[in-house]
Amino acid sequence: MMHQKTDPVSKLIYELSKLPGIGEKTATRLSYFVLKQDAAYAQGLAEALIQAKQKIGLCTVCYTFTDTSPCRICMDSQRENGVLCVVERPTDMNSIENSGTFRGKYHILHGALSPLDGIGPDELKIRELLSRVHESPGRYHEVILAMNPSVEGDATSLYLTRLIRPLGMKVTQLAHGIPMGGQLEYTDRQTIGKALENRMEVR
Repeated sequence: MMHQKTDPVSKLIYELSKLPGIGEKTATRLSYFVLKQDAAYAQGLAEALIQAKQKIGLCTVCYTFTDTSPCRICMDSQRENGVLCVVERPTDMNSIENSGTFRGKYHILHGALSPLDGIGPDELKIRELLSRVHESPGRYHEVILAMNPSVEGDATSLYLTRLIRPLGMKVTQLAHGIPMGGQLEYTDRQTIGKALENRMEVR
């Protein structure tokens, strides 16, 4: 790991390298890109970062990042109130929104269960989810568990199913399988296995 230095360029590289998915080489490339721009660009970037931290917080209902609380989706009266989609992160919610196929409400957990990493139920927004469905008896008739297809995602889905199903709500999860345009020859065995498990009757 890169050691922090005191000169401005090294400090910029060091701070950028803390971003997820950004290694030292990418951080260096980004740093020199910023340095090549005029002062107005750097000023605008700095102000955007500061304003985002100052003005954006968590929605008090679904816990996505927002500059208004409740967020626009939670306040949208045109959305279906009876279906609640549970996702791991705000980026997952954005992906579902961009599909244009879901018109219900959301709940963001901010992670998935991972005991090896010290992430248990108390580190996620699970208590808030249960309070939300408990306080609205009869309001939600379906809870969609849209976890990522991973060991942690599957464990989280199983844990939540055991908590929510006794409340009399329908619990569903996203189907995992071969993507459109994919070929069996180039598909990994776990994906093929999931596709077989989630097979549907031809009608």
